[in-house]
Amino acid sequence: MSADQNKAIVRGVFDEVFNKGNLSAADEILAPDYTLHDPAAPKFTGGRKAYKQFQARYLKAFPDHRLTVEDQIAEGDKVVTRWTARGTHRGDLPGIPATGKPVTVTGITVSRISGGRIAEEWQDWDSLGMLQQLGVVPARPGARVKRSKAVTARRRSTGTRPPAGLARR
Repeated sequence: MSADQNKAIVRGVFDEVFNKGNLSAADEILAPDYTLHDPAAPKFTGGRKAYKQFQARYLKAFPDHRLTVEDQIAEGDKVVTRWTARGTHRGDLPGIPATGKPVTVTGITVSRISGGRIAEEWQDWDSLGMLQQLGVVPARPGARVKRSKAVTARRRSTGTRPPAGLARR
């Protein structure tokens, strides 16, 4: 298949599954033994059924989810896609109740095409950034943190300072 044909196959999964929420499209676009390598999904077992269950979780959690393909590069049987996803956290993720917060996440997916279908993908996306935007994990060290008046008053009265690595710059 040509590079443009392979790009179109990958765009198909982004448009149909992510943007339209059409999970059944995965049956046509993915190989039966599809495999996903994603550090954020280490327990992914593979196959179309597991893929649809994995994506359904995110589509329920972010019902207004929109994925934009920023760049695509194809060579041989591989397509690299740089993407940005946006949505509002309106449904539960495992262990994270809905927050109502908007989220923007970027990622890169390398897709391997075989027989006109996506057979395997390697994906890396900013899952930590998503958790920080949801308020589940604190922002990175050194980031400005708005302190309560009580904490500021206590520090002034006791003369205590935060550890050097956490002090404001």
